Amino acid sequence: MTLAHQGLSPLLTNRTGLLPIFTVNVVMSIQEVSTTAFNDQKPGTSGLRKRVKVFEQPNYTENFIQAMLDGMPEPGAKGSTFSLTSSENGKLMVGILLTASHNPGGPNADFGIKYNVSNGGPAPEGVTDKVYEITKTLKSYKMIELPEVDLSQLGPQNLGPISIEIVDSVADYLVLLKSIFDFDSIKAYLHGSPPPLKVLFDGMHGVTGPYGHAIFVETLGLSADSIQNCVSSPDFNGGHPDPNLTYAHELVSRVDKENIGFGAASDGDGDRNMIYGKDAFVTPSDSVAIIADWAQEAIPYFKSGVKGLARSMPTSGAIDLVAKAKNLEVFEVPTGWKFFGNLMDAGRLSICGEESFGTGSDHIREKDGLWAVVAWLSILAAAEKRGIKNGIKGVLRPLQEIRAKLLFTPNRQERLQRTRTVCQFADGSRIVYRLSGTGSAGATIRIYVEKYSKNEQEYEQDTQVGLKPLIEVALKLSKLQEFTGREKPTVIT
Repeated sequence: MTLAHQGLSPLLTNRTGLLPIFTVNVVMSIQEVSTTAFNDQKPGTSGLRKRVKVFEQPNYTENFIQAMLDGMPEPGAKGSTFSLTSSENGKLMVGILLTASHNPGGPNADFGIKYNVSNGGPAPEGVTDKVYEITKTLKSYKMIELPEVDLSQLGPQNLGPISIEIVDSVADYLVLLKSIFDFDSIKAYLHGSPPPLKVLFDGMHGVTGPYGHAIFVETLGLSADSIQNCVSSPDFNGGHPDPNLTYAHELVSRVDKENIGFGAASDGDGDRNMIYGKDAFVTPSDSVAIIADWAQEAIPYFKSGVKGLARSMPTSGAIDLVAKAKNLEVFEVPTGWKFFGNLMDAGRLSICGEESFGTGSDHIREKDGLWAVVAWLSILAAAEKRGIKNGIKGVLRPLQEIRAKLLFTPNRQERLQRTRTVCQFADGSRIVYRLSGTGSAGATIRIYVEKYSKNEQEYEQDTQVGLKPLIEVALKLSKLQEFTGREKPTVIT
């Protein structure tokens, strides 16, 4: 079992990404503690997400973890096959991630427990449904008294019947990235003919700070001021670690002010990402489409070909156009990364993404924000070799050989008091209303507006301008302004 932690303890967030791996070797003396079941422990799209105060209730956290262990699938069961990445450090049956993802952290904010199975991906619905049923009838949980674990020391530690190995996840992750990308090529591009590309990575005080330093400063040889907010903080230094134009305002401001060609940010636990350069914001839908379009040319991992592409239902159809141009399978799945994992395990999916700044590939079974950032640097390096100038803007216009574009913008109404409605228009335009499943209190309604255009003059137009008529239709149909009393969304990206 592996345990990863975000947003609570400085021990696990402030240096090198050290993670404990637990192995139970023999039968142990166990204390059984009586408890009362809770009726609100149904996992959402990303595990159980609640306010910290809720998790601090007596027995609340213990109950849910016991239910997860009781609901663990047997080795070899559907959704629990071992992948190369999880087996390299010893085959693991379950991973527990303590993370509030992109939500604010700290004593008065959010926390979460996420359950991953042995393929490295989120537990499938069959498992989480079983866990939820167990939580409703749980009468006891099991405990064992152990000495305190020294989380600062690499290597194995034996605590009675349990073996705990502390691994340096930063070092391991860098090895993985180097097996996927050509870092020498990226470095040559970044330090090439003057003026060199200015880069800024924003860790937003989440767990990716040490990773960002290892990648951008230690490996790619960039200056220390090419990264910011890379000291991990239990409460994200009081910020909201959601990489979008609203909450990553420090990155946006500095990129615009200093004319930085390539900016990127990642969220609290590192699975989301935003790509933003001077006068060039990349929507999540365009980002995954462009990575898919360039993958075989720019990323050595895909040199033998791309198996297939996929997107979540609310994500725009830009990646569909790439799939059509390259004669690849393309899949639309419900929101939730676990659905991509099924396709990857079947050998039918290589690259995928979702509307909420999540991007990834079959190198692991989770979305991977830093992978996406390095993928973009690889694409820019390949584009320069092809003679494409202007950095991000040159790659964006207009998804290269594909002479079509989907204008797409998500709007969010935060913390309101089923889950989705889709309005499909004859010209291919869409309006999607979706109730988010990743909040810990209230609710977030997300509106996705999508328009298909073959007019090249619209490609560099601000999406808010190009989509204004359709946005007005979306607001009128939903009556959100009337129901919420709000004139505009909390977040527009």
